[in-house]
Amino acid sequence: MANILHIDSSPRGDRSISRALSYEFVTSWKDTHPGDTVTYRDLGRNPVPHVDEPWIAGAFSSPDTHTPELQQAIKVSDTLIDELLAADRLVFGVPMYNLNIPSTFKAYIDQIVRVGRTFTVGANGYQGLVDNSKKVLIITSRGGSFPAGTPSGAYDYQEPYLRAILGFIGLTDVTFIHAENLNMGDDAREKSLAGAKDAIAQAVTNW
Repeated sequence: MANILHIDSSPRGDRSISRALSYEFVTSWKDTHPGDTVTYRDLGRNPVPHVDEPWIAGAFSSPDTHTPELQQAIKVSDTLIDELLAADRLVFGVPMYNLNIPSTFKAYIDQIVRVGRTFTVGANGYQGLVDNSKKVLIITSRGGSFPAGTPSGAYDYQEPYLRAILGFIGLTDVTFIHAENLNMGDDAREKSLAGAKDAIAQAVTNW
C-alpha cells in the first residue's frame, strides 16, 4: 500500500486542464490500486504563504533556539515537508504560466526546499535528503509546444526548473506528461489532450 501526495496548482476550477488530467490519473490509479491512500492539497484555491523574514529566521536557526513566533513562522513548512516525506509517490498538476510555473507552486517549493530538512550542505556540496526512491509524476498544461532542442524549446523554463529543484532535494525519478498546443486551434488541442490521456493510461499501468 502506497501513500500518494496529489497537488494541484491551477486557480481555475472546471476549466483547468492540469487539474482535470491530474484528477483523471489519481482516480484511475485508485481504481487499480484500491489500497493506496491519497493526500490532496489544492494550492490554486488554498495557496500557502510566501517565504518572509520570520520564516528565514526560523529555517536557518536551530530548533532549540526557536521562540513561539519562529515556531509559528515555519509551521506550514513543517507540515508540507512532513506530507512530502510521508508520501511514496507524488502527483503534481502544474499549468505553464509565462514559460514557467504558477506563483502558487513556487511558493510551495520555497516552503519545502529547506536546509536541514530536505537538503544539506557538506564537504561535497549540496545533498538532497529526500528518499530518491519516491516517484514523481508532473502533469502540465501549456498553450504552445516547447520541444527540447528546437528554438521554442529554449523558452521552456518549467520542466528544466522542476527537474533541477526536485533533484536538488533528492527526487530524481520524475516523469512529465505535457498537454501542449492548447491555444493552437481545436485540432491541435484535441490531438494533444488525446495524447496526454493515452500517456496517463500508460502511467497508471507502468508508473
